[in-house]
Amino acid sequence: MDVRDLLIEAFDRLPDLVRSAVDGLSADQLRWTPGPGANSVGWLVWHLTRVQDSHLAELLDADQVWVSGDRAAGFGLDPDPRNTGYGHTSEQVAAVAPRDPQVLIDYHRAVTERTLEYLRGLQPADLDRVVDENWDPPVTLGVRLVSVLEDDFQHVGQAAYVRGLAERA
Repeated sequence: MDVRDLLIEAFDRLPDLVRSAVDGLSADQLRWTPGPGANSVGWLVWHLTRVQDSHLAELLDADQVWVSGDRAAGFGLDPDPRNTGYGHTSEQVAAVAPRDPQVLIDYHRAVTERTLEYLRGLQPADLDRVVDENWDPPVTLGVRLVSVLEDDFQHVGQAAYVRGLAERA
């Protein structure tokens, strides 16, 4: 297996994990938090998808999936491409209000499809290309993709845990 196939395999696992974290939850359960200052299932899945969407759009020098159509309306939000959830207050977390699990699943699937298409075109040497010189050392494409995966897997695991708490609340 080459590194491109490995990345495709890893990113392609996320949609099933997202679906299992949200499928069957009510809108109230998607917004439920285990305590003050905590994140909801809906926010966690929205955020992990927003981060992936944002980074991929930057790599493609293209618009984010988030700003296309009326996607943001399904979350009760404006299609602001800068709003990825970083630094959100409790009030901002609560404002992410997916109307149902399907809007999360559909948004994540659209971002994943775009990601997989991008990955299929990569060559091994592409992973060494510097994509962000604002860090020391500068961030390569390979490091960026692994960072996105790490963030996604952590947040989808958190969402699955919060789901269990929400179902018992």
